[in-house]
Amino acid sequence: MHIERPKQIPSQSFQRKMKATMSESSELKSSKTKPGVNRGLSILDFILRLAAIVGTLGSAIAMGTTNQTLPFVTQFIQFRAEYNDIPMFTFFVVANAIVSGYLVLSLPFSIFHILRNRAHGTRVLLVFLDGGMMALLTSGASAAAAIVYLAHKGNAKTNWLAVCQQFNSFCERISGSLIGSFAAIILFLVMIFLSGVALSRCRR
Repeated sequence: MHIERPKQIPSQSFQRKMKATMSESSELKSSKTKPGVNRGLSILDFILRLAAIVGTLGSAIAMGTTNQTLPFVTQFIQFRAEYNDIPMFTFFVVANAIVSGYLVLSLPFSIFHILRNRAHGTRVLLVFLDGGMMALLTSGASAAAAIVYLAHKGNAKTNWLAVCQQFNSFCERISGSLIGSFAAIILFLVMIFLSGVALSRCRR
């Protein structure tokens, strides 16, 4: 006769230990992957800040050095166009200069986030500062873009002449200076989004 031995059912304490070890291993895996992702986001943020510095600084220099003198002059009048003749262009230059200076000062924080993946307070600070600088840059670029449009198209109702018909070089420079500024606005949006993703991963 064969006597069948009853199958040993694992005790509840053993099952609890197994669940605990599995949960600990999953937590360790998630903790290993999170810093790597956050470090990648921080590196991308640093690269985007460098690109935004180039865009805003280039826009400020392009607009600030724009001037054109028409070849024909009279005895008492010389036709010359400069960026500081229009207050909106001056505001554009100042706004881009301020934002580019801020971006340079924010680079150490971006490097700190690469080294310290779980930094929370400085990320929140950069989100607010980035939002404020983006608003300043947007206002300056929008004001300048409105004047550039009037310079190209004119407005008959307000007797605003299309001066770009005479000042071709001047209008080309001021139009080109807007590209870097609006590109920097898009980069700010991406940087704010990346900071939000990094903050959400830090809280998990």
